[in-house]
Amino acid sequence: MHGLDFLRGLIDGSIPHHPTSRTLGFRVTDAREGWVEVSMEPQEFHANAVGSMHGGVIATMFDTAMGFSVSSTLEAGVGYTTLDLQVRYLRGIQAGSGIVRVHGICEYSGRRTATARGEARDENDRLLATASTTCLILR
Repeated sequence: MHGLDFLRGLIDGSIPHHPTSRTLGFRVTDAREGWVEVSMEPQEFHANAVGSMHGGVIATMFDTAMGFSVSSTLEAGVGYTTLDLQVRYLRGIQAGSGIVRVHGICEYSGRRTATARGEARDENDRLLATASTTCLILR
């Protein structure tokens, strides 16, 4: 299955989301070639010791959105895996603060590697965090 067809299946519900997204409560909400949106509403169980959303939750959302943005450019039978992930946190996110949307944008998809960047934004379109990744293409 082409990567974009897989993502469309996640969005329309014909393909179930992976266990990590189900456990943390986020899902793919939009996708096109080279661009993916992952969304969630932060809950109390996402909080770290100081009461804001745990950075690992946002990092997981970035890893998913950016990885899927790479996947959306790949033909059937070709996979990927994350080689590195860098996240820059700009604002704290609180439970009950509204929907958080993480966008993954594939910048380059080559034969052996791909790169992507990401942005997390709140309902008021304020930038919450940014990220980048490099993926290994598995042919």
